[in-house]
Amino acid sequence: MSGHSKWANIKNRKGSQDKKRSEVFTKMSKNIMTAIRAGGSNSNPESNTALREAIEKARVANMPKENIERLLQKYEERKANLFNFRFEGFGPMRVPLVIEVETDNKNRSLGEIKLLFRDYGGNLGSEGSVDFMFDRVGEIEIEGELSGEEQLELIELGVKEFEGSNVLITGANQMKPISDRLKERGRKILQEEMVERCHQKVKLKSEDEVEKVMDLIDALEENDDVISVFSGFEFQ
Repeated sequence: MSGHSKWANIKNRKGSQDKKRSEVFTKMSKNIMTAIRAGGSNSNPESNTALREAIEKARVANMPKENIERLLQKYEERKANLFNFRFEGFGPMRVPLVIEVETDNKNRSLGEIKLLFRDYGGNLGSEGSVDFMFDRVGEIEIEGELSGEEQLELIELGVKEFEGSNVLITGANQMKPISDRLKERGRKILQEEMVERCHQKVKLKSEDEVEKVMDLIDALEENDDVISVFSGFEFQ
């Protein structure tokens, strides 16, 4: 969910069908890779339930079987040399961004991401320049709405806040026990992940400003080495 998906419709209202299809496949690919990492780098869907579910969702979205198989094979070929790190920077209008990367070539990733920041009106920052504006939290999206009684129970378990009627924000260590409790109560989990939430958001003044920020975020997310992009802006 990466903290910005609700703004995507502003940018993509006039997107072509092919572009929309490509964006769906990109999202499905990211979901598959997330499931592999969450499963301890296990790329076998028979023993990784989350990966099996992510692949099934990709198939429902008409992602070709060969695309999925190629993605899994590529990960297996690279995983021995992969390592994780983060970039920090400012997008257009000084919107803070945190980018999580998994790569086998840090210099290549650094060069590509620096170029994207330059091309889309941002600035790649130094370590610590943005990180202090974000908190690591759990984000759980469920199917259906929670009753007031359920919300009270979940607050006692560690839910920090609710976004809308079906997204829960938890402490980093509380996400799994809260997710387990929801499942015990028969709630279907649509998505759960650790995210970075900004507590010093920049207020954007127009849809044009949102589009400029989203252009950079989309370009970053299309990079093969980027796992997640977290942003800090709001628009009303």
